[in-house]
Amino acid sequence: MADLVRNPPASRLWERALDLIFPPRCVSCNSFGAFICDRCLSGMTKAGPPRCPTCWVPVLPARRGGSRVEGPAEQETECGRCRGGRMAFKGLRSVFVYEGASRDAVHAIKFRGLSAVAPRMAALMAERLLEWSPPVQAIVPVPLAGHRRRQRGYNQSELLAKEASRLSGIPLARRALVRRRGTPPQVRQPDEWARRRNVAGAFAPGRTVPSGGILLIDDVVTTGATLDACARVLISEGSGPVFALTFARED
Repeated sequence: MADLVRNPPASRLWERALDLIFPPRCVSCNSFGAFICDRCLSGMTKAGPPRCPTCWVPVLPARRGGSRVEGPAEQETECGRCRGGRMAFKGLRSVFVYEGASRDAVHAIKFRGLSAVAPRMAALMAERLLEWSPPVQAIVPVPLAGHRRRQRGYNQSELLAKEASRLSGIPLARRALVRRRGTPPQVRQPDEWARRRNVAGAFAPGRTVPSGGILLIDDVVTTGATLDACARVLISEGSGPVFALTFARED
């Protein structure tokens, strides 16, 4: 995987000029300086192990002979759902638990129209991607329904994917997936099965579906139903393995 690249000088100058006119304010505590300030960032709960390596849901630490297994082995305990092979994607990682300032960041980009927070979020995701280093050749954003994109003015997952692609050097396949129909928000669905039914048939292959390993990008994951539906479409077109990365995970 390519090393993280830095912003070009012209881009940095433009960002500094904008900051003088419109100083960034933290999406959580409202202080000036950054869209996610260092204090709020330090207080965000990282989505660390022990977790299922497939869907990244928290799991009990592995035990061997009645004793807890320490170290990396803690990450290798699959949850019961993933042992049954329910997910089409190979692995998922999230940077933070969906609470507090991380939830505020997702709400800011998703519901408040604050697209400027995307680079900060994506930089944190790119750091996690570099640590994880899954075997992928393209980054694909989870597509947004047309009417929602028009209302919002952008697809937040695409903004995150574009910046993560720039930072990691992994090509962006923006048109690999399309959303063929709008669906009620997943947050309104009562359980996993309802979420799976909600997105069943909602996605289709786009103009150019890359071959090889794919990294799906989204802002937040709960049950993984949306990512699973996207992964199934990509795999049906010959892509794979499919991995996924989100900014936050709702535990």
